[in-house]
Amino acid sequence: MLKPSEIRELGQEEVRKRIDEEEDQLRRLHFQHAIAQIENPALLRQKRRLLARLKTILREQQNEV
Repeated sequence: MLKPSEIRELGQEEVRKRIDEEEDQLRRLHFQHAIAQIENPALLRQKRRLLARLKTILREQQNEV
């Protein structure tokens, strides 16, 4: 899991790319969870929080410019 300080070091394009990747992974996890139990259900919560963290920092970076 990325720390906020590590995310802030990334450029805006890199953050957008990570957001797309995390959203895709979260969609796949939701699908797997709907079909059968996933090994670590807490992973859904971690992905959601990471996605929110990425979006928040992207918004901060856009407001700085």
